[in-house]
Amino acid sequence: MSAWATYTLSDFLMFSARTYYRLIELYNLDVWPMHLLAAAMGIALVILAWRGGRIAPVVMGLCWIWVAWAFHAERYATINTAAPYFAAGFAIQGVLLVFVGRLMATYDRFAFGLLIGTLFGYPLLALASGRPWQQAEMFGIAPDPTVAVTLVVLGLSARVHWALWPVPLLWTAVSGATLWTMDVAGAWVLPLIAVLALMLTLRRRLRFGPER
Repeated sequence: MSAWATYTLSDFLMFSARTYYRLIELYNLDVWPMHLLAAAMGIALVILAWRGGRIAPVVMGLCWIWVAWAFHAERYATINTAAPYFAAGFAIQGVLLVFVGRLMATYDRFAFGLLIGTLFGYPLLALASGRPWQQAEMFGIAPDPTVAVTLVVLGLSARVHWALWPVPLLWTAVSGATLWTMDVAGAWVLPLIAVLALMLTLRRRLRFGPER
């Protein structure tokens, strides 16, 4: 037991930040021009989230399924033995989103500002961190911005779909711990977005009471 106490998270990490972001760079090059489609889907998602309805969760679900296969299963698995489990979790979340039904949005100026900022600001984190633009992470392409946007949309929903929260929150913990262990400057971004999304949901429940 005393021997285990000497281990830290870095002892279990099988790659460096340089290796991880090089993987993202090669992934971006491989899937281009899918980024154009992802950008269009992101813009459409903002409009659909504003209006509510059936299409927004389907758009997010398809993005989760794509990331499960194209990133986790096909690429991340080459450097992380846990990636197949991540792929399974993302695929399950994608299916849940596709079949969840309607997501009725609530009008919240701060929440929609957070959604737009998350959607278009996440790719800029690479430049802010001194990495080349080829390593930028986009919604629908990379896992972190896909999870971040999903959390904000869930925070906007008039109804709390509790079944849709566990996988994004688990990934927030996994990704945050991984980036923190690699000493990445933006390791706090996804956990902060998750906290803000939860606060939006809890604030709405306190204001309007339990769902009926």
